[in-house]
Amino acid sequence: MPNHFCSAEDCSDLTGWIREALILKETPYSDKLLGANKTLGLIFFNASLRTRLSTIKAAQNLGMETITFNVNKEGWQLETAHGVVMDGDPAEHITEAAAVMGGYCDILGIRAFPTLLDRKEDYSEKYLLGFQEYAGVPIINLESAALHPLQSFADLMTIEQHKKKERPKVVMTWAPHVKALPQAVPNSFSQWMQHYDADFYIAHPEGMELDAKFTKNATLSCDQDEAFKEADFIYVKNWSSYHDYGEPLKNQQGWMVTLEKLQRTHQAKLMHCLPVRRNVVIADNAMDSRHSIIQDQAYNRIFAAQLVLKKLLTR
Repeated sequence: MPNHFCSAEDCSDLTGWIREALILKETPYSDKLLGANKTLGLIFFNASLRTRLSTIKAAQNLGMETITFNVNKEGWQLETAHGVVMDGDPAEHITEAAAVMGGYCDILGIRAFPTLLDRKEDYSEKYLLGFQEYAGVPIINLESAALHPLQSFADLMTIEQHKKKERPKVVMTWAPHVKALPQAVPNSFSQWMQHYDADFYIAHPEGMELDAKFTKNATLSCDQDEAFKEADFIYVKNWSSYHDYGEPLKNQQGWMVTLEKLQRTHQAKLMHCLPVRRNVVIADNAMDSRHSIIQDQAYNRIFAAQLVLKKLLTR
C-alpha cells in the first residue's frame, strides 16, 4: 500500500479491494479497535456533504477520532508558492500549516476544488501535493482539482454489486447543468475504469472531451442515443470544457437523462455522484424509477473510505 491515496494508481489490486470493501459493508465494525488512539483530520477548502459524512462514519467504524477543519471559513488563507514575498492576503504558508496539521493527526484528508480559470494552475494539484510533501502523514484525496478517487472506488463497488453479467456495458454521459463544473469526477471514474473489466463508453457533446490521458480505454461518442443502446449502467455527470478550460456548453438541449432514454438501454442501472439538480441533469421520472441505484452508490461511500483508511492504518 502506498503512503497516500490520491488516485486509482494508489490501488494495487482493484478486484481485491472491491471484494474487501463489500465484506466491510456486511461487517462494518469488524475492525473497531484498529483505529484506537488514532486521529483523522479532514481539511476542507470546499463544501461537502457525502464526502464529509461518509469519511467521518468510516473513521468511527474503525474506532478513530476525527477533526474537521474548514480552511476558508475557520483558518488562514494559505500560500503555496515558494520564494514569494507574503505581503498579500495569505497569512500562512502551506509548509508550516501542513506540518502542524500532520503533527496533530495520523492521517489527513484534503478537499480542494479547482478555480476553473487556469488549467495549468488547477491541474498542478498544489494543495494535495503540498500536504503530501510537508504533512509527514498519509494523505487521502477527498476531491482535488483533477480527481475524486473515493467517489470512483465507491462507484465501482456499486457496479460490481449490481452487474448481471461478467463484462457489463458502462456509459458515462455528460448532462446539462446551470453552471460550469470541474472535471474531477468524470476524470477519476474514467481512470478507475481503465482497471475494471467492462465495455466503457463516454457520451458527450462536441467540445466536452476530457483529458485524453484519463479516457484512453473508452469508446467516445457524441451521440447519446447510440451510446445508450444495450447499456447496463448509465453514469450521469456534467463537466465543463477541458480544452476551452472551464467553459460550459452554450447549447445543452437534448442531453438531460430521462426515463424514456433509460428504456432504450438494457434495463440499465442509473448512477450519479450527487448532488443532482432534478429536471436539469436527470428528470424526476428517471431519478425516482426502478433504474436508480444512486442511494446505494452514496451509501457505498462509507465503505470505500473505510477500506482506504484500513489500508493506510495497516500499511
